[in-house]
Amino acid sequence: MQDDSRQELATIWNGVREELRETLPPSAFENWLEPLRAVGVQGSRLYVSGPDRVRDWFRRRYGAAATEALRRRAPGFTEIAFTDPPADGGGEGGEGARTRSADPIPAGLAAGLDFEHFVIGSGNRFAHSAALAVAESPGESYNPLFLYGSPGLGKTHLLISIANYLRGQRPDLAVAYTTAERFTSEFVMSLRGDGRPADRFKKRYRGVDVLLIDDVQFLEGKERTEDEFFHTFNELYAQGSQIVLSSDRPPEAMERLSERMRDRFAWGLTVELQGPDPATRITLLRRLAAEHGIPVPDLEVLQQIAGAAPGNLRRLEGALTRVTAFASMLGERPTVELVRRALGSDHDPVDAVPVREPAAEQLERIQAAVCDVLHLSLADMRSPRRAPNLVRGRQLAMYVARNQTDLSLAEIARGFDRDHSTVLHSIRRVERDLEPGSDVHKALERIHERLHIRPEGV
Repeated sequence: MQDDSRQELATIWNGVREELRETLPPSAFENWLEPLRAVGVQGSRLYVSGPDRVRDWFRRRYGAAATEALRRRAPGFTEIAFTDPPADGGGEGGEGARTRSADPIPAGLAAGLDFEHFVIGSGNRFAHSAALAVAESPGESYNPLFLYGSPGLGKTHLLISIANYLRGQRPDLAVAYTTAERFTSEFVMSLRGDGRPADRFKKRYRGVDVLLIDDVQFLEGKERTEDEFFHTFNELYAQGSQIVLSSDRPPEAMERLSERMRDRFAWGLTVELQGPDPATRITLLRRLAAEHGIPVPDLEVLQQIAGAAPGNLRRLEGALTRVTAFASMLGERPTVELVRRALGSDHDPVDAVPVREPAAEQLERIQAAVCDVLHLSLADMRSPRRAPNLVRGRQLAMYVARNQTDLSLAEIARGFDRDHSTVLHSIRRVERDLEPGSDVHKALERIHERLHIRPEGV
């Protein structure tokens, strides 16, 4: 190409760039438009080249806007073609500018984690619907989508389901899944050296169309990492990229995160995942048995196992494994009696089609048991008074409600006329003081006796 032709191309492309500069965030202009350059013309088509990932991302996000700007600046042109970089790899399009924006899902984590294998029940139906909506229309439905709940309820399953769905249905999108812990480790490593690792880190996470971060509560107390993630969040959100986050608690309960970060987490849709109801537990047990090649036990046996493992998928899997091992060692078929021997006889079987006791009635029973043990009145328990014995009574009642029922945090909070964060704080205070032989431990034992339940770990 002649020098004057190159100069003409550069002039045209610089005009397009200057027009786009007015609409793009400064960081997007620097990271995604600066590396691109005009390299040739064919008829009414302008060829623009650059690093593969940069070029493809820019084409998806701003290709139409760039084409419109080109038509205004140079009416003889009708389209922009984004080509591969020149063979010599020189200039700004060389290998040094490349970066990997989409991280692979860790080996062994993605197997079977998709929407098809997600068992839907009353406690996770809304979360499943929201995750599927995000996968079908990233950046349009709920942004960010924030999923929270206790461990083992399916948050990671849903995040990876979104990633797997997009990689199958939208291979043109750059999708990254990571954990907050890994994000932190990579950020710390990026601070070493001459600055190039930091640039690569930023491009890796700020150059994606969909970012999925697991266990964001890990960011609490890590100010520099939080600050980096805050700017990453802002840039992705401004670009229209989809953000999906998971945590063991809602945004407002992350007391050691900055208010600005908690505020952004709550910009979109926040959904709690709750423990599986009895019918869902039975469905999960059937699936677990099939996946592990275990003959599916009779319904009565499944009901007995489900009654002994009310918490989450991991507890169900552990109970099924114990029963199977117990039966194998004894050379017997799994029966209701064998389940009782393997898991303990103090658990009632669940109904195949359970009827859930209203939240208000469950909480009233728990509050009454706590009041009986601590010699309080129900009126005082529900009052705004903050005498130490009343505060402790509410904390114990909230702890029991969270660990021995499938009530959501919102339902528990309403039952005490408090908010999410108060419930979580109360639960943590009890957990902190729950030492064998402590007053809290003894009080919980008496409360559980009155409720005819056998708590885990007490």
